[in-house]
Amino acid sequence: MADTLTLFTSIGLSEQKAKETLKNESLSSSLKEAQRVHGASGVDKAMGTLLYSMASRLKDTKRLAFLSESIAQRKICTELQLAAALDFVKSHPQDPINQKEFDEACGVGVVITPEQIEEAVEAVIKKHKDQLLKERYHFNMGLLMGEARSALKWADGKVIKNEVDMQVLHLLGPKTEADLEKKPKVKVVKKEEVGKSLMEQLRGEALKFHKPGENYTTEGYVVTPNTMNLLKKHLEFTGGQIRTRFPPEPNGILHIGHAKAINFNFGYAKANNGICFLRYDDTNPEKEEEKYFTAIKDMVEWLGYKPYAITHASDNFHQLYDLAVDLIRRGHAYVCHQKGEELKGHNVPQSPWRDRPIEESLVLFERMKKGLFAEGEATLRMKMVMEDGKMDPVAYRIKYTPHHRTGDEWRCQVK
Repeated sequence: MADTLTLFTSIGLSEQKAKETLKNESLSSSLKEAQRVHGASGVDKAMGTLLYSMASRLKDTKRLAFLSESIAQRKICTELQLAAALDFVKSHPQDPINQKEFDEACGVGVVITPEQIEEAVEAVIKKHKDQLLKERYHFNMGLLMGEARSALKWADGKVIKNEVDMQVLHLLGPKTEADLEKKPKVKVVKKEEVGKSLMEQLRGEALKFHKPGENYTTEGYVVTPNTMNLLKKHLEFTGGQIRTRFPPEPNGILHIGHAKAINFNFGYAKANNGICFLRYDDTNPEKEEEKYFTAIKDMVEWLGYKPYAITHASDNFHQLYDLAVDLIRRGHAYVCHQKGEELKGHNVPQSPWRDRPIEESLVLFERMKKGLFAEGEATLRMKMVMEDGKMDPVAYRIKYTPHHRTGDEWRCQVK
């Protein structure tokens, strides 16, 4: 532990940041592997910052060595290039990576001179000169920055900002008292939104989602060796049709906030000639009642939508149980006896049962299903670190309430 802490601080992390990183098993492993690619020496603070940023943002770890080498060879030298590199590998999940396309997409080898930055900023300021002189420092300087960066994609943003500040000061002179007064905010209504209802505007936001089969381009999407094959089968099954779902838990009456979720799911499908399912997340029979199922359906229809079909998570109880057993057999889940209060928060102690034998967890999980443990005495936890750093979330827990719809006396409640 101490050696790893020293390793992390050697690349520029503060001791506090290094200690926080050690708590995240997945991030620690990725960062150590990235440093291993570099070797024991040759990692300066700038490289270390890029390595940490890459390790904390990269979801597909099979690209870790490739990106680490790109940073080590100083092909990727800035955060801007790293962001482009992460986007590139996310949108190209299959091997091999085309090095030429990667280099072009990430600006590898592109050099922007101070003279180029000066000329680009001059051109932008000349374009907006009349408005600048009129509004002075109330002018939206972000517009100047944005246009200058568009003209010089791989230029250092700080250098561009300094050049913009200097040229604006040269044009307008120092700020006056009038310049320091706050400009009243005016809400700008987009032309295309005039006359539209709130629901129509929200539906427009939903249209920005990825296309069918392009799930892997979503931020945080985990790509496995079988991902592309599964997506291909999905497209063959759906014919490329947009299919969405609204998955409420029927444990109460919907509130006004649900209207947005309903509109996004049903509205997006409707706008694209797709279909939307009303899928009840009814895996906690203790809190669910038939009147909530009816009320939710009525509210969806009251908002003007008709579900393509109504489905229930409880229909998959047996399948979910089989999947849990499969996770245990593959060493990805275990039966734990820590109390509920011990599992609250993010800095929970590691379970002393995390490494218990697979066969033992299988026997205990079967006993959980049969109701041979008291409530709270055993849970099934998955071996994983969530994005917020929380370790080994609970997947199943003991419940004795029979399911009101299926009648199943399931002792293991899906979380």
